[in-house]
Amino acid sequence: MTDTWDPAAPGVMRLPSGRLVRGRPLARPLPEGPAPQFALYLLGKEPPAVPWESEWIRWPDFRLPSDKGAFPAALARALDRTTAERVEFACHGGNGRTGTALACLAILDGLPAPEALAYVRTNYARTAVETPGQKRFIKRFG
Repeated sequence: MTDTWDPAAPGVMRLPSGRLVRGRPLARPLPEGPAPQFALYLLGKEPPAVPWESEWIRWPDFRLPSDKGAFPAALARALDRTTAERVEFACHGGNGRTGTALACLAILDGLPAPEALAYVRTNYARTAVETPGQKRFIKRFG
Protein backbone atom coordinates (compact mmCIF):
# COMPACT_ATOMS: atom_id res chain seq x y z
CA MET A 1 0.00 0.00 0.00
CA THR A 2 1.32 3.43 -0.88
CA ASP A 3 1.21 6.46 1.36
CA THR A 4 0.82 9.34 -1.07
CA TRP A 5 -0.96 12.67 -1.32
CA ASP A 6 -4.65 13.32 -1.74
CA PRO A 7 -4.87 14.16 -5.46
CA ALA A 8 -7.40 16.92 -4.72
CA ALA A 9 -5.15 18.68 -2.17
CA PRO A 10 -3.69 22.08 -3.11
CA GLY A 11 -0.34 21.90 -4.91
CA VAL A 12 -0.57 18.18 -5.64
CA MET A 13 0.36 17.28 -9.21
CA ARG A 14 -0.23 13.94 -10.90
CA LEU A 15 2.79 12.88 -12.95
CA PRO A 16 2.33 11.15 -16.33
CA SER A 17 2.78 7.74 -14.62
CA GLY A 18 0.01 8.56 -12.15
CA ARG A 19 2.33 9.13 -9.21
CA LEU A 20 1.61 12.17 -7.03
CA VAL A 21 3.96 14.90 -5.88
CA ARG A 22 3.30 18.17 -4.06
CA GLY A 23 4.78 21.55 -4.83
CA ARG A 24 4.50 24.39 -2.37
CA PRO A 25 5.90 27.76 -1.35
CA LEU A 26 7.97 27.79 1.81
CA ALA A 27 6.88 31.41 2.33
CA ARG A 28 3.48 30.12 3.43
CA PRO A 29 2.64 27.90 6.40
CA LEU A 30 2.69 24.15 5.97
CA PRO A 31 -0.69 23.12 4.50
CA GLU A 32 -3.15 21.18 6.62
CA GLY A 33 -3.13 17.44 6.25
CA PRO A 34 -0.32 14.93 6.28
CA ALA A 35 3.27 16.11 6.30
CA PRO A 36 5.69 15.10 3.58
CA GLN A 37 7.82 12.05 4.16
CA PHE A 38 10.54 13.41 1.89
CA ALA A 39 11.16 16.89 0.48
CA LEU A 40 13.46 18.38 -2.11
CA TYR A 41 14.18 22.01 -1.25
CA LEU A 42 15.31 24.35 -4.02
CA LEU A 43 16.85 27.37 -2.32
CA GLY A 44 19.84 29.68 -2.52
CA LYS A 45 20.67 28.98 1.12
CA GLU A 46 20.32 25.95 3.33
CA PRO A 47 16.70 25.39 4.42
CA PRO A 48 15.64 25.22 8.04
CA ALA A 49 15.54 21.81 9.68
CA VAL A 50 12.34 19.80 9.25
CA PRO A 51 11.12 16.63 10.99
CA TRP A 52 11.07 14.62 7.73
CA GLU A 53 13.86 13.51 5.45
CA SER A 54 14.94 16.13 2.92
CA GLU A 55 17.56 17.10 0.38
CA TRP A 56 18.69 20.55 -0.59
CA ILE A 57 19.62 21.68 -4.07
CA ARG A 58 21.38 25.05 -4.04
CA TRP A 59 19.33 27.11 -6.46
CA PRO A 60 19.32 30.93 -6.26
CA ASP A 61 15.98 32.64 -6.88
CA PHE A 62 15.18 33.28 -10.58
CA ARG A 63 18.20 31.23 -11.65
CA LEU A 64 19.11 27.58 -12.25
CA PRO A 65 20.54 24.88 -9.99
CA SER A 66 24.10 25.71 -8.96
CA ASP A 67 25.19 22.09 -9.41
CA LYS A 68 23.52 20.95 -12.61
CA GLY A 69 25.11 17.50 -12.24
CA ALA A 70 23.58 16.84 -8.82
CA PHE A 71 20.11 17.98 -9.85
CA PRO A 72 19.12 15.03 -12.11
CA ALA A 73 20.29 12.53 -9.49
CA ALA A 74 18.24 14.27 -6.78
CA LEU A 75 15.21 14.25 -9.09
CA ALA A 76 15.63 10.54 -9.78
CA ARG A 77 15.79 9.80 -6.04
CA ALA A 78 12.67 11.89 -5.44
CA LEU A 79 10.80 10.25 -8.33
CA ASP A 80 11.65 6.81 -6.99
CA ARG A 81 10.25 7.75 -3.59
CA THR A 82 6.91 8.89 -5.06
CA THR A 83 5.94 5.23 -5.49
CA ALA A 84 5.38 4.82 -1.74
CA GLU A 85 5.91 8.16 0.01
CA ARG A 86 4.55 11.70 0.14
CA VAL A 87 7.20 13.72 -1.71
CA GLU A 88 7.17 17.49 -1.90
CA PHE A 89 9.18 20.03 -3.86
CA ALA A 90 9.46 23.54 -2.48
CA CYS A 91 11.16 26.89 -2.92
CA HIS A 92 10.40 30.27 -1.40
CA GLY A 93 7.53 31.25 -3.71
CA GLY A 94 6.59 27.82 -5.08
CA ASN A 95 6.56 28.93 -8.74
CA GLY A 96 9.87 29.38 -10.54
CA ARG A 97 12.25 26.85 -9.06
CA THR A 98 9.52 24.47 -7.91
CA GLY A 99 7.72 24.66 -11.25
CA THR A 100 10.97 24.11 -13.16
CA ALA A 101 11.85 21.10 -11.02
CA LEU A 102 8.36 19.63 -11.37
CA ALA A 103 8.53 20.02 -15.16
CA CYS A 104 11.89 18.22 -15.18
CA LEU A 105 10.44 15.54 -12.91
CA ALA A 106 7.59 15.02 -15.41
CA ILE A 107 10.20 14.62 -18.18
CA LEU A 108 12.05 12.06 -16.08
CA ASP A 109 8.69 10.33 -15.60
CA GLY A 110 8.27 9.98 -19.38
CA LEU A 111 6.75 13.24 -20.64
CA PRO A 112 8.39 14.65 -23.79
CA ALA A 113 10.42 17.77 -22.93
CA PRO A 114 8.52 20.06 -25.38
CA GLU A 115 5.30 19.33 -23.43
CA ALA A 116 6.67 19.81 -19.91
CA LEU A 117 6.10 23.55 -19.45
CA ALA A 118 2.45 23.37 -20.50
CA TYR A 119 1.99 20.21 -18.40
CA VAL A 120 3.23 21.79 -15.18
CA ARG A 121 1.25 24.99 -15.80
CA THR A 122 -1.91 22.96 -16.35
CA ASN A 123 -1.44 20.41 -13.59
CA TYR A 124 0.41 22.38 -10.89
CA ALA A 125 0.21 26.17 -11.24
CA ARG A 126 -0.40 28.44 -14.19
CA THR A 127 2.36 30.74 -12.90
CA ALA A 128 4.94 27.93 -12.71
CA VAL A 129 8.35 28.58 -14.31
CA GLU A 130 9.25 32.25 -14.25
CA THR A 131 12.27 33.03 -16.41
CA PRO A 132 13.42 32.41 -19.98
CA GLY A 133 16.45 30.59 -18.55
CA GLN A 134 14.20 28.22 -16.60
CA LYS A 135 12.14 27.55 -19.75
CA ARG A 136 15.32 26.74 -21.73
CA PHE A 137 16.57 24.52 -18.92
CA ILE A 138 13.37 22.44 -19.12
CA LYS A 139 13.64 22.07 -22.92
CA ARG A 140 17.27 20.95 -22.63
CA PHE A 141 16.60 18.63 -19.71
CA GLY A 142 14.93 16.03 -21.89
